[in-house]
Amino acid sequence: MIILKIFEIIIAILLITVILLQMQGSGLSGSFGGGGGDFYRSKRSIEKLLVWATVGLAGMFAVVSILLLASK
Repeated sequence: MIILKIFEIIIAILLITVILLQMQGSGLSGSFGGGGGDFYRSKRSIEKLLVWATVGLAGMFAVVSILLLASK
């Protein structure tokens, strides 16, 4: 049970980090819309990766939270 609590803390920290990275990157996305096609494409793929990481981490967080709730 202590391992699940530690795992949940790690997931929470990662989730917060990924969300903050998304918020930080959103201000820059409009700046690179016109020129630099290669950078724009790589930026969009990074944003897509951050979205999928957020979804995955949120799902893992929910599962671990339910497991911790069921173990009490």
